Amino acid sequence: MSFINTLIKHLAILVALFYLTLTAAVAKDTPPTIAAAADLKFALVEIASRFKQDTSKEVKLTFGSSGTFKTQIEQGAPFQLFLSADENYVFQLADKGLTQDRGTLYAIGRIVLFAPTGATLKVDDSFQDLKAALQDGRLKHFAIANPDHAPYGRAARAALQQVGIWEAMQPKLVLGENASQATQFAASGTSQGGIIPLSLSKASEVAKLGQFALIPAEWHSSEPLRQRMVLVRQANEIAKTFYSYLQQPVAREIFTQHGFLLPDTLKQ
Repeated sequence: MSFINTLIKHLAILVALFYLTLTAAVAKDTPPTIAAAADLKFALVEIASRFKQDTSKEVKLTFGSSGTFKTQIEQGAPFQLFLSADENYVFQLADKGLTQDRGTLYAIGRIVLFAPTGATLKVDDSFQDLKAALQDGRLKHFAIANPDHAPYGRAARAALQQVGIWEAMQPKLVLGENASQATQFAASGTSQGGIIPLSLSKASEVAKLGQFALIPAEWHSSEPLRQRMVLVRQANEIAKTFYSYLQQPVAREIFTQHGFLLPDTLKQ
């Protein structure tokens, strides 16, 4: 009986090792879930498509507020790569030991003043008509991302503060959960306009719905849109490959086409 018991134990160990090996192999080849700032919606979908063509590997993209993703990662959400619109969120995660390092600065974002087709608001890079619309009553609703957790919302707030109309704008504000939702509010016609990412306003789906004017970067220099990405501690090989791919010429060119500035093209 002792021989049989020993044999059974050995078989059980072999079976367990087999399943552990199989699980590890499956995990290695499972498309990783990527948490990405909402302003990346169109650019990253295009990059992921090219990544699949070039490598035959897939990733799962989830878009939302950078601040919300940061909190979810702290709570154990199974994201393997985080592309934040605010590099400080990456640094905070790194300081807690939740990432593999302090990541890479992949882009600098810009914001625009957007008005839907048919709106009474005229877009200009000095906000002259926005100020006038606020005074004469034409402006009823104005969309931005929520500054509490969306970097693009904080940049919008800084720009409005720069021209001295942040306080007066308070009753008019419609806050999107993230930059993508703010763009929907600004472009749908339910608002007279909004401040949204350049990357979203350039997308054909949005550009056909209205007009935009680029906001001077110095207007929100206190809230620079320095966008950093980082591998989360449990990242698999596909996530690591995609992280590297995002730093290659093909991905960099797509970022540029969508209105992002590349960090190494600027004086830091």
